[in-house]
Amino acid sequence: MSAAQRSAALRAHRGPVLLALPTIVFLLVLFAIPVARLMLLSVETGTLEPYEKALTDPLYLKVLLDTGKIALIVTVLCFMLGYPVAYFLTVAPRAWQVVGLFCLLMPFWTSILVRTYAWMVLLGRRGVVSETLLSLGIIDAPMTFLHSLPAVLVGMVHVLLPYLVFPVYAVMQRIDPNLMQAAHGLGAPGWRAFWRVYFPLTMPGVLSGASLVFILSMGFFITPVLLGGGRVMMIAVLIEQQVREFLNWEFAGALSATLLVFTLCVYAAFRRLMGADRQLV
Repeated sequence: MSAAQRSAALRAHRGPVLLALPTIVFLLVLFAIPVARLMLLSVETGTLEPYEKALTDPLYLKVLLDTGKIALIVTVLCFMLGYPVAYFLTVAPRAWQVVGLFCLLMPFWTSILVRTYAWMVLLGRRGVVSETLLSLGIIDAPMTFLHSLPAVLVGMVHVLLPYLVFPVYAVMQRIDPNLMQAAHGLGAPGWRAFWRVYFPLTMPGVLSGASLVFILSMGFFITPVLLGGGRVMMIAVLIEQQVREFLNWEFAGALSATLLVFTLCVYAAFRRLMGADRQLV
């Protein structure tokens, strides 16, 4: 390669780096450095006692496992609700697609805090849900649905559902509809053609959306605090509690590091699944 070619190649690679440089600096200053500082606090005493406490104490292990369980349930619920929505947006007429996409995008224009307070109004003792059930005679007295696991799940699914719908919808848009017609022409019933032909082709979008929903669920804070009312403890709530109430920065750093490692392991597992799925396809 000549000097001129090397210089041209260097300039070609320098452009994207310079474009990304402000974002890289922004993330380093406002994200990477504070996280690294928090991690250092966990070992500032010179021992690994905070990590031992986080990984061996049954109370904190239960919080970590409960967080993973809640994230898994939210991911499954988002899949069950989001996959049909994505399929509808793919096959519906153009006008209905616009309406559906608008309904999915509209929550992004509202703060998570405002949406969570709205669910508190709906699920409260004198909320819409309680009053409706009371008027229908299903319950005899007003009741609250707040400060419970179902309330937290409803709030989290409401926030995270679009994160699964959009990746699945993007993949469905690229699937050739002639494949389903070919499967029908070869004698496959509708349900068999769907499960053997269509659904496997959507798996990259499903895995991408599921990994995004699961990882975001692991670090959820506002919704569990407001809708859970202290009765639904997730690890992000526990970290905030250790800092605000006990000023235990070392243990909070150990919990944060544990959550980060667990999230990275889940992300690596999803990446492996997506890689294996692409090979199968």
